[in-house]
Amino acid sequence: MPDALQSLFHPALAEWFRAVFADATSPQKRGWPAIARGESTLILAPTGSGKTLAAFLWSLNRLMFEPVPDAKRRCRVLYISPLKALAVDVERNLRAPLAGISNAALAGGIPFHAPSIAIRTGDTPAAERARFQRAPADILITTPESLFLLLTSNAHESLRSVETVIIDEIHALVSTKRGAHLALSLERLERLVPKPLQRIGLSATQRPLEEVAKFLGGATTTLSTRASSSPKPKRSLKTRAPKPDLTASVHSEFEDDRAVTYRPVTIIDASAPKKLAITVQTPVEDMAAMGKPVPPSPGLRGASEQPSGPASRMDTTCAWRLNTPRSTASSTRMKAVNAP
Repeated sequence: MPDALQSLFHPALAEWFRAVFADATSPQKRGWPAIARGESTLILAPTGSGKTLAAFLWSLNRLMFEPVPDAKRRCRVLYISPLKALAVDVERNLRAPLAGISNAALAGGIPFHAPSIAIRTGDTPAAERARFQRAPADILITTPESLFLLLTSNAHESLRSVETVIIDEIHALVSTKRGAHLALSLERLERLVPKPLQRIGLSATQRPLEEVAKFLGGATTTLSTRASSSPKPKRSLKTRAPKPDLTASVHSEFEDDRAVTYRPVTIIDASAPKKLAITVQTPVEDMAAMGKPVPPSPGLRGASEQPSGPASRMDTTCAWRLNTPRSTASSTRMKAVNAP
């Protein structure tokens, strides 16, 4: 992996990565080349495998070591999370890589730009919202609902420079109304930016991958050949128009004359089968010998092998006979009869 780091990333970033991590994980090794080529990428990997860093690291490489654009066109990375708490965690977790890469660049005397991060959720104060509209941050972390509000407000001008969209926990959006709402917002953003978006989807439980990839990439529509080649019938003024067929009109109402083409998405399946470690523990050596006396140990004369753990404190007397009121009363009567 050091050769791949050296070829894809800036030397300062590669130096920081080697100092912090022993090696790159499978989703990182397989996802970085596709992301570096600018392809929309769907990454399936277990939780804790570093897929979020795999999505962000190439963006950090560009933001820190490429020429800085105009102040109004700074926002180039958009991170969308269906969970507001997760969005706050990602903002906090990005601080450590940014600080580490900055220190490595400073030690080597390499000029860099420290990216700014902004969060836009329902809890964002009005002052911070106005600040983002005046001076957009390099990375914007938001939710599907807040993205819709951004696109609807005057702040949509700050999103014209977005190049990469990262959608985390995409499995929670695919089959829901929030997902349909987000798909519409992404298409609105697609029309707003000058070039096609690079979309990166992340999840640990997304299935089936082909359908999730269609949701991630979105689709473009073109007028179908059937609709474009079939001319509309000319109506003559001399002849009376025929009575329309209501059944045919109902069917044609739901026909789509546009051909749908899904945008290409590279699928990175870095999933791994779950490994189970099962240990069965019992209080005694032999469950069939419970209540029986322990045989003497062959190594020691007259000594018995004592069980360990809770079994060493077990009382083999039946608790039912001790606690039953009837047994207690019968024992009392027998003592009274046998008394002299």
